[in-house]
Amino acid sequence: MSVLLAQRELDDLVLGLRGLVHVRALLESRGASPAELDEHTAEIDRIRVRLAELVKEESRDGIDLNP
Repeated sequence: MSVLLAQRELDDLVLGLRGLVHVRALLESRGASPAELDEHTAEIDRIRVRLAELVKEESRDGIDLNP
């Protein structure tokens, strides 16, 4: 994966993660059902795993993801 594509994916994942964390907190404060909160938590976990994979892949390939 090129540096540009890796950086773009990283940026997209971080943005998505931040949004999900904020939405989950908002849902929780508004009394959302446990099922709704679980769905958001599962997606947050999935994105965290992908972030870790991406960083691992790029560090293995010697690509610096710091802008």
